[in-house]
Amino acid sequence: MMKERIEQLRSEIRKHNHSYHVLDKPTISDQEYDRLMQELLSLENEYPEYKDALSPTQQVGGQVLDKFQKVKHDVMMLSLGNVYNQAELDEFIDRVERETGLNEFVLELKIDGLAMSLRYQNGRFDKAITRGDGDTGEDVSLNVKTIKSIPLTVSELSAFEVRGEVYLPKLQFERINLEREAKGEELFANPRNAAAGSIRQLDSNVAASRNLDAYLYYLIQGQRFGCKSHLEALDWMRTQGFKVNPHTRLAKGKEAVWQAILELGELRRTLGYEIDGIVIKLNRFSGQDQMGFTAKTPRWAVAYKFPAEEVLTTLKNIFITIGRTGKVTPNAELAPVRIAGTTVGFAQLHNEDFIQSKDIRIGDIVKVRKAGEIIPEVVESLIERRDGTQVPYVFPSECPHCHGPLVRDEKEAAHYCINTDCEARIVESLAHFASRDAMNIDGLGVKTVETLVQAKMIKTIADIYTLKEKRNELLALQGFKEKSVDGLIQAIETSKSNSMERLITGLGIRQVGEKAARSLASSYANIDALSQSSEEELSSIRDIGKITASFITGYFNEEHNQHLIQRLKDAGVQMESRLPQIESSAFSDLTVVVTGSIPNHTREQVEEWFRIKGAKVSSSVSKKTDLVVYGDAAGSKLKKAQELGLRTMTAEEWLKELET
Repeated sequence: MMKERIEQLRSEIRKHNHSYHVLDKPTISDQEYDRLMQELLSLENEYPEYKDALSPTQQVGGQVLDKFQKVKHDVMMLSLGNVYNQAELDEFIDRVERETGLNEFVLELKIDGLAMSLRYQNGRFDKAITRGDGDTGEDVSLNVKTIKSIPLTVSELSAFEVRGEVYLPKLQFERINLEREAKGEELFANPRNAAAGSIRQLDSNVAASRNLDAYLYYLIQGQRFGCKSHLEALDWMRTQGFKVNPHTRLAKGKEAVWQAILELGELRRTLGYEIDGIVIKLNRFSGQDQMGFTAKTPRWAVAYKFPAEEVLTTLKNIFITIGRTGKVTPNAELAPVRIAGTTVGFAQLHNEDFIQSKDIRIGDIVKVRKAGEIIPEVVESLIERRDGTQVPYVFPSECPHCHGPLVRDEKEAAHYCINTDCEARIVESLAHFASRDAMNIDGLGVKTVETLVQAKMIKTIADIYTLKEKRNELLALQGFKEKSVDGLIQAIETSKSNSMERLITGLGIRQVGEKAARSLASSYANIDALSQSSEEELSSIRDIGKITASFITGYFNEEHNQHLIQRLKDAGVQMESRLPQIESSAFSDLTVVVTGSIPNHTREQVEEWFRIKGAKVSSSVSKKTDLVVYGDAAGSKLKKAQELGLRTMTAEEWLKELET
């Protein structure tokens, strides 16, 4: 009898939560809601055998974690490419129409929050995972479970995954900052930072108190549920109780899309949450499959970013910072000012030529904006506002950290500190090695690295792997507690098992970023094979040009780098590639385009197969294309290939190649 009453109360409260937090149409008073919740709490306490981790009573927090567990995404969580004006948007739409013949797009508000993936199994909430590096995120289920607009039970019993944005409403942001100010705590810079900080709280009580919210906007593999388009998938998500943004629009063609963007942009100041742009997605799934993905972004969607907001402030000082390669960057210290929802106190000035060409002086009133609403930059000085107190900036001739000479390369605008033992360079290179795109060592950010370098505990990246032997010395440092030290040591140990492309990225070889590192790890089975390769061999690899090849061979030819690699080996850092190795085949060096639907395979899987076979994969058909592989609904790419008389291969023919 009591079990039935408990289930009845849970069902009733869930309906009220949905009405209030999702539909914004409360069906009972707060007092009645509280009475139902109190009755449920009392019964669950009286009959603990009927407790359920997904009961509405568990959405108020209460559990505390030691740390967040890492979880690998089943499907990569990619970011979006950006466009900043109508011309760039038109170019995107033209490309979509050219490749798919489709021109119907869904427009959604780009909410400024924290990307989140939600998994459901057997009709119940299973996990909430952050984006992380796109491949691996953190399990923040306990905190996300406190968001009352997120359903903990759904009618669909098969496993599925939806993605969206967790955000902090503007009113809650103001409330939290007032509370923090009263306590003398540092204020959050913007709602996005506050949302991210709330989700990463180990105490779910804190997350619950922040009153976060979420909009869901993506159903993975929507075709499984009979959906043929993104709009149909959003409707399906609504039937399961998910909160989908009501301002979503459908538009056909360039003019209609641009008009919708202008209209949606007008809403920006009236919304109860921050947005920083409009997302434009090709509606039909068949077209999305046809266009596929790049390494980091879907090709069938972009984000239109709102024009940068420009404000005036005083440039108080100019100072330089030294990067890991020794590159010198001048920076402006500004009188703090809010731009696009964030308080800005500093901005990059790029190089000496930039400062001189714009005649930027200390004490100037300057116009500042955020490039792409991310990086603050000085647009210009207001010369007419000068009163004679402004001081021209003299670019320094020596490094402020090591006092060595700053040298300008004749072919570049940048200056460099050429002292490889410069502490600033060391700190930046160590922080880069530990960064998310490289070895992904949690807890080893710039400030921590700086402390460890100053304490003379680390100087090279190999020294990082000796820290487990210095646990007591770490605990003696100010601000280093037992839990954080043990977490850091564990993160360092975990990083030893990373695949080789992360290590290559972390080494900081000039012009070798994440993409080039993956190409190298796909071409060489281990670091020894890479280190022994010639410039000629390297420059034949995709994403590796002659200059980059010379930097790679130069790096491995230096004796101290050879010694460093050996120390990393001795520490147990694995040097093998886990990526499929590129083979020599009949497709080697061919330029291949894949179009249309291939049975039981995504376009990305087919393209990856050709890459492993040594082919260069392209997204567009031209006279330089050697082979076009096509399936159902191939469209304009196949037509163009036939017009040019190019070699083609059917999906069935490719599947036979796959079998052999």
